[in-house]
Amino acid sequence: MNDSMIKRSPVDPKDAHILVVEDNVSNFVLIARLLAFMGVQKCEWKTTGWGVVDFANTMPRVDLVLMDLRLPHEDGYDALRQIRADERLKNTLVVVVTAHGSGAEMQRAKEAGFDGFLSKPLDADRFPEQIRQILSGTPIWDLGI
Repeated sequence: MNDSMIKRSPVDPKDAHILVVEDNVSNFVLIARLLAFMGVQKCEWKTTGWGVVDFANTMPRVDLVLMDLRLPHEDGYDALRQIRADERLKNTLVVVVTAHGSGAEMQRAKEAGFDGFLSKPLDADRFPEQIRQILSGTPIWDLGI
């Protein structure tokens, strides 16, 4: 069974534990503000893919990882492989958030096992609903075009 077929229980945004893996502080601040606006109270930040599993395992749980692809030390694909190899985290929703949105990159992300794809710049009007849908189990693959 591939990861996209795993049935996950819907998560209310106000109860969600979200890990944002993003090396750009202004992008993280925007994401964190949009998440807070929609009621997310538990949002953690990691600036690199390196050590993402160890960091995530310090959290009580992780419902969603928003993962940049271009990161220092280890990129989003390396970090995803680590997450999928971890017994506790292997079924966690991991969604790409990237400035490198293209059809080819989206296809590569699907094949790698990501659970969704959001292009930067994020649309502040659409992002909260996209996150609600993702947390409710509906995959979002959006090039933002």
